[in-house]
Amino acid sequence: MAIKKIFIVEDDEFLRSLTVKRLEKEGYEVAVAEDGDKAIDLIPKEKPDAVLLDLLLPGKSGFEVLEKLKEGDDLKGVPVIVFSNLGQREDIDKAKKLGATDFLIKANFTLDDVVAKLGSLK
Repeated sequence: MAIKKIFIVEDDEFLRSLTVKRLEKEGYEVAVAEDGDKAIDLIPKEKPDAVLLDLLLPGKSGFEVLEKLKEGDDLKGVPVIVFSNLGQREDIDKAKKLGATDFLIKANFTLDDVVAKLGSLK
C-alpha cells in the first residue's frame, strides 16, 4: 500500500508550514497538529498512512504521543518517523523502543531527505 496521507506533529509554525507545502507538492494529503495533546486526539480520527513526529512539543511530548499510538491496535502498524532536534543516543533508542520506524535529526536532514524517507515506506 502506498503512503498517501501524512500526519505532521510539529510545534514550529515555520517548519510545519514548509513541510506541509513540500509534501502537498509531492502529492501527499497532509494533516497537522502543533502539540502532543492535539496529535493524540486527531491522529486516530485522521487515520494517516504515516506520521512525522517532533519530540519536543507543548503538552504531551513526542515520546508520549508515540507510546499512545503504538498501544492501540488500529494505529500500531502506522510508520512513525521521528523528526527532532533531540539526537542523543538515548533519545534515539527510546524512540525506537517505543516503536518509531526511523529517527531523523533536523539539523542533519533536509525536506528532500524527509520526502525520500516517506517515499521508501511501504
